[in-house]
Amino acid sequence: MKIVRPTEDRLITTAAAVTTALAAPSQGSTELCNWRVRMEPGTAGPLHAIDREQLWTVLAGSLTITCDGATDQAAAGETVILPAGVQRQITAGDEPADILVCMAVGGMASVPGDSSPVPLPWAR
Repeated sequence: MKIVRPTEDRLITTAAAVTTALAAPSQGSTELCNWRVRMEPGTAGPLHAIDREQLWTVLAGSLTITCDGATDQAAAGETVILPAGVQRQITAGDEPADILVCMAVGGMASVPGDSSPVPLPWAR
């Protein structure tokens, strides 16, 4: 058993969100990683794909998710299952959004027009 305690070095700020790495290989996890995402109202993440299935559980606020060309909304208490390998974009609703994300270890991102895989710093 290992308890992962919060530290400042696991807090990652991007233009779209503040992400806190909760569990990943760098914290001792071997199969799963998870992180918490906080997004300001109306903030949109980039259009991208992840090569692993992800679970996005909305803890507060709401999200608009465009995935593989379809758009839907998720509210607090709902979980979005995002399939691997499809383009997606996530936008916070009218309130700050707080989300818990879970994924298998080793996931990489890609963006349209660039085939270079990008590691997810909060999942390492």
